[in-house]
Amino acid sequence: MTMTRRRFLADSAASVASLGTAIAAAADAKPDGETPMIPIVDTHQHLWDLTRIRPPWLKPPNPLARNFVMEDYLDATRGLNVVRAVYMEVAVADDDLDAEADHVIELCKRSDNPTVAAVIGGRPASDGFRKYITRFKGSRYVKGVRQIVRRGRAKTHPCLAAAFVRGVRLLGELGMSFDLCVGPDELADAAKLVEQCPDTRFIVDHCGNADPNAFAAQRGQKRSHDPAVWKRGIDALARHRRVVCKISGIVARMKKGRWSPDELAPVINHCLDAFGPDRVIFASDWPVCTRGATLRQWVEALKQIVRPRHAADRRKLFHDNAIRFYGLKG
Repeated sequence: MTMTRRRFLADSAASVASLGTAIAAAADAKPDGETPMIPIVDTHQHLWDLTRIRPPWLKPPNPLARNFVMEDYLDATRGLNVVRAVYMEVAVADDDLDAEADHVIELCKRSDNPTVAAVIGGRPASDGFRKYITRFKGSRYVKGVRQIVRRGRAKTHPCLAAAFVRGVRLLGELGMSFDLCVGPDELADAAKLVEQCPDTRFIVDHCGNADPNAFAAQRGQKRSHDPAVWKRGIDALARHRRVVCKISGIVARMKKGRWSPDELAPVINHCLDAFGPDRVIFASDWPVCTRGATLRQWVEALKQIVRPRHAADRRKLFHDNAIRFYGLKG
């Protein structure tokens, strides 16, 4: 029987797709058939030395109110193949912003650790923000800014104030990004900020701060937030191509030793599906993650959740997307 041109093209496309899958699988396999460890870029690494800076929120009885320095991070990541890390600001007091930035830049210049870039603290709505942030223009190390802002009882979210919007727009002019760290019921406000800053790239921290326990709550139980509202907010942000999502943070809400990857999966899979394989990046949120799990346990749980996905997409999540988004050397 003569093969039609349409059938020929369809079969050819299928063959190419199969070949691509085989190549990806081969690239992920060692000669002995074992699967090697995907190289990891950790895009949300916290460090603090309380003899240098004292973030206001880090006070006893907070179990994190002690030093977490590079030596501790290297211990936590040993054997995980973390090849690069991006420092994330730690909500220091305003007077410590310059000291934090200078310290992490010096850290990035060293060759004895994986930290090669940073998202520093900043106050986009402040009168001095332009002067503060423009001194980092063109820096190979400073990639963006974060300020954690919450609505509280205000009718309008602080991130939508005119001065705040101007500051975030300035980041776009300088080629920097802004991290969105808002509550799961504030994602719609974050989407409005994105709409007003067309030249700025954004990162949604911690899967939009979803609480996996809210998805598992039985009928009648009080939830920490409405999963449906969170989903709509994530979907609204995902519609903007300038927004990427960090797969991180949610394990810190779990009780140590009393959770499973299946409980994290609904949040993670919704984010992966909403943003697609090219706009999701792994992050540890260490040491905050240790409230619920070790860094290794978090990595292993995430790998288990994404195991059914294509090998190339898993590599994008753990490594490739971060290299591209932050402009890092692979």
